[in-house]
Amino acid sequence: MTDQQNHLSQVLQQQNELVEEIKELNSKIDSKRQMAIKLQGVLEYLDQIGVKLPEPETEGETPVEIPEEATTVPTEVVAD
Repeated sequence: MTDQQNHLSQVLQQQNELVEEIKELNSKIDSKRQMAIKLQGVLEYLDQIGVKLPEPETEGETPVEIPEEATTVPTEVVAD
């Protein structure tokens, strides 16, 4: 085989491998999509029957304050 034929063979092989990988990924996507749809149905069911998560406790928690220096952008340019 010539170098060009070898190159063509390699290109075809790579293309076939990519096509197979795409098929596998599409299968995984479909599986994940189906699971997400099922979970959405479960969420809707639980919401309809009134199941709620408890509210997070906010007592004793203090808000985190960001120092003003951290929110300003320096405008000076320091020359070496």
